[in-house]
Amino acid sequence: MYLIVLWLHFKLFELSSCALDCILSRNQLSGCCPCPGWLWSVLRLGAQLLSVKADCVKCKLDSSRLLAPPKKTTFGPLADQDRIFTNLYGRHDWRLKGAQSRGDWYKTKEILLKGVDWILNEIKVSGLRGRGGAGFPTGMKWGFMNKPSDGRPKYLVVNADEGEPGTCKDREIMRNDPHKLVEGCLVAGRAMGARAAYIYIRGEFYNESSNLQVAINEAYAAGLIGKNSCGSGYDFDVFVMRGAGAYICGEETALIESLEGKQGKPRLKPPFPADVGVFGCPTTVANVETVAVAPTICRRGGTWFLGFGRERNSGTKLFNISGHVNTPCTVEEEMSIPLKDLIERHAGGVRGGWDNLLCVIPGGSSTPLIPRSVCDTVLMDFDGLVQAQTGLGTAALIVMDKSTDVIRAIARLIEFYKHESCGQCTPCREGVDWMNKMMWRFVKGDARAAEIDMIWEISKQIEGHTICALGDGAAWPVQGLIRHFRPIMETRIAEFQQKDQARA
Repeated sequence: MYLIVLWLHFKLFELSSCALDCILSRNQLSGCCPCPGWLWSVLRLGAQLLSVKADCVKCKLDSSRLLAPPKKTTFGPLADQDRIFTNLYGRHDWRLKGAQSRGDWYKTKEILLKGVDWILNEIKVSGLRGRGGAGFPTGMKWGFMNKPSDGRPKYLVVNADEGEPGTCKDREIMRNDPHKLVEGCLVAGRAMGARAAYIYIRGEFYNESSNLQVAINEAYAAGLIGKNSCGSGYDFDVFVMRGAGAYICGEETALIESLEGKQGKPRLKPPFPADVGVFGCPTTVANVETVAVAPTICRRGGTWFLGFGRERNSGTKLFNISGHVNTPCTVEEEMSIPLKDLIERHAGGVRGGWDNLLCVIPGGSSTPLIPRSVCDTVLMDFDGLVQAQTGLGTAALIVMDKSTDVIRAIARLIEFYKHESCGQCTPCREGVDWMNKMMWRFVKGDARAAEIDMIWEISKQIEGHTICALGDGAAWPVQGLIRHFRPIMETRIAEFQQKDQARA
């Protein structure tokens, strides 16, 4: 009986929807509507009572389409006046006076006095997503901290532990534009009600750490941070903490463990850092670039930032371009710029021309590679690269031409992940070790063709079965290799077997 009633309910809904469509499109006059006449009459009467007329509805729809701005279809190049990082190459003075001459610390007091809700709203309007790889909406993440206080202090932790192969965007900010990060800490800290920021910087970044500390000291001396920051009545401190070179400490909870003086091993979640973070207090861990752009967004407005890139992929972005290009560089560009345009405009093109391109790792070593056929049209943003079965990650492009032994290149990356695994999770500890051994056999060809499916299965057993994303980062390069270059792997195995038989 229940199923009959349910069926009648959905059938009536289906007929009602059809009849309503007919009212709006006047299909009833042509006799194409399958609805009973009585239902059509009732709905038509209701529409008349509500003064819903087909012509009026159509007119409103057409006018709304005319009023809506057309969607952007071309992206980049970014104009110089729209660049947030104006000293990326260190051509200007990076100290306080130089930073102020480029617009840093301008009206920061006004931003702070506008309050938490205003800052968060501007960040949300901007569509800013995390620049560290995950791409989580920044305004939402920072908003998690704005809960009623339970007496514990709140902290901002800036993840400057940039250790992924091919990635060096944050290094340029800390070395050449450190005041932008310090000011960003103040604005972001205000947005989440934090009382201090800890910038956890990679141990090898000695010069960057030194410049950052000088910038912090200058900001303290000028009254920009510390007690009554910028004269706003808001107290905020900034500290630099140096790591010891472990890649795993780039994971937010492992970073917190290291910050507390413990072994850098990721924590189980929940609880999440927003509830129990550093020293057991509410904490937000944010990427250097994410924090550094916050003051400019607040000064120029969230809608200004939203105007760059595609929907859900807005803003400007720092891209690293390395590998087989004529002029490797770090450049700020508009999100959603085509990958081909990015390489040819800013990196001088692929060595030997675009036709010499083999593949590109588009988002740092932890993202799957994509072949040239995909690179021709793919857009450099979160959604575009996900559709291409890879990811934006840290936006560090590693370009490989046809001289590259792509199997060896991926094997070297897997060796890195095997070395950097903390060993806490069995799938990562054992699985990545086995993948490393198998990949170096594939380099020589000393394997069986069936082992290609075997290493694919191992990567799937690692992916999604570890505490942190290091296991995923180790699995994805292998999956990208097999997805796009399996014939090369099979050919190498066959050639090795032929040589082995000839020797026998």
